[in-house]
Amino acid sequence: MTVVEETTTAPVEAPAAPEAAELPDRPRRIGGPTRSGVLSLTGAAVSGFCLTVLLFGELAPFSGVLGFTVTAYLAFLAVYAVLTGLEEDGQAVRDRVMTVVLWTAAALLFSGLALVVGFTAWRGREALPHGNFFTQDMQASGPLDPLTHGGILHAMLGSLIMITVALAITVPLGLTCAVYLNQIPGRFSRFVRTIVEAMTALPSIVAGLMVYATWILILGMQKSGLAAAFAISVMMLPIVIRAADVVLRLVPGNLTEAAEALGAPRWRTVWHVVLPTARSGLATAVILGTARGIGETSPVLLTAGFTAALNADPTSGPMISLPLAVFNFVKSPQPTMIARGFGAAAVLMALVLVLFAIARVIGGRGPGHQTRRQARRTARASRRDTARFAELHAPGLTLFEADPQAAPFDRPTGSTTDEDPGQKPGETH
Repeated sequence: MTVVEETTTAPVEAPAAPEAAELPDRPRRIGGPTRSGVLSLTGAAVSGFCLTVLLFGELAPFSGVLGFTVTAYLAFLAVYAVLTGLEEDGQAVRDRVMTVVLWTAAALLFSGLALVVGFTAWRGREALPHGNFFTQDMQASGPLDPLTHGGILHAMLGSLIMITVALAITVPLGLTCAVYLNQIPGRFSRFVRTIVEAMTALPSIVAGLMVYATWILILGMQKSGLAAAFAISVMMLPIVIRAADVVLRLVPGNLTEAAEALGAPRWRTVWHVVLPTARSGLATAVILGTARGIGETSPVLLTAGFTAALNADPTSGPMISLPLAVFNFVKSPQPTMIARGFGAAAVLMALVLVLFAIARVIGGRGPGHQTRRQARRTARASRRDTARFAELHAPGLTLFEADPQAAPFDRPTGSTTDEDPGQKPGETH
């Protein structure tokens, strides 16, 4: 009998075609300037400028400073992309070009802010050094008086009173409405969110007219700082609600789920978990609303009137704010009044900066970041909890002995205090 043995042979692989030598992998640098990058930027800037000069001067009938700037910038981006593409791949080229575009946008925004602040401070430099500018009102001063007479004390006090009353109205209502929109979804919450979004684009003059018609014409009240605060709060409320709603949506859902799993009611979860986690963002929402309300002019003019004297009572008599004072100062043809207007505008910007700093301090840091004081407080609480748990789990010490007020179901098994009063001795359930 012949046994045929089958042998399996592995297939012979064909010789691989010779491949080009692969370049070693080099990590691409994503931050910091390089020599080639600086040379590419400089060469692209010079090339774009020269190309634009050639187009506007010789080849095409173009003119205008704006057109020249835009054309030079586009030419700069095109040349920079070409120069970067000589050394990098397509992904790196797109990354470099978008980096330049974003840096350009940031530089434009910062330049615009610096221009506004610098121009305002420069035009108001004649009025700001005088001490009476901050300690006097305009009751006994006129347009022809020098800068050593009169000031904006009445306007500063009026703005602070109006914005304080408006914040006292807006912050509780705005945060409560944002919590409602975030925690209680439904048809009515969608309707409220739609109304809030529509109110965000409400013109300020409409808010002033509404308060003027209801508070002054219908109810017969006089123009006052309180009426102006009502109008300002109408403008601030949708800003605070929308910003706070967005911030509350960013709170991780597992935090609220963990709190409710431990048996905490919804209101306690919101008060002790949701709001503290979003405190920094809520402070930002209040800042945005304050910045919107403190710069309003038309609602104050309609509801608070105008006065050149100091009035510290928001419920009686006309009251003026800093934006309205700036408007009245600048529209005068006298140079001293114009200087007072720009000085008042500089003071208004400084006031907004101070309020922003106060809100940042109150808001604290973002979620997960603690100050040194908060870290020390947390460490002390942890040490107290550790000592308490150590006492509860001490050898030979039951839970009821460590805590006599413990609940009956927490007492150790076999305790006679848990027996039924009607149970006979020796019986068991």
